[in-house]
Amino acid sequence: MSAAAPDDDDHQIGYQALPRGVPVVTSDGVRVGLVHRVQDNAREHIFDGIVVKTDKGRVFVDAPEVARITLRQVTLSIDAAEAAALPEHRGALGAMETNLKRSGRRWRRRLGR
Repeated sequence: MSAAAPDDDDHQIGYQALPRGVPVVTSDGVRVGLVHRVQDNAREHIFDGIVVKTDKGRVFVDAPEVARITLRQVTLSIDAAEAAALPEHRGALGAMETNLKRSGRRWRRRLGR
């Protein structure tokens, strides 16, 4: 279990209850931005990650990189340097687009196309 930021003594909540606008902070205490949207697979109740609104645009934070969620703050398991390299979020498919393109190429190679 990751330690929470010293100023975050609030109780953890589920990702479904996370409201827009909650600050997102790295493991070393640097504020990255604000929660824009939670991404999940609602049918299977799987948390995919969050889209964070930053000064430079929107980025996607994958679920394993989210250490703690409260009503006052989301704490990441990555530091500020790693957060600076987060992928840009590009719409509804966003983070999935890259994986879909890669898997398509992989299938074409297997099929000899």
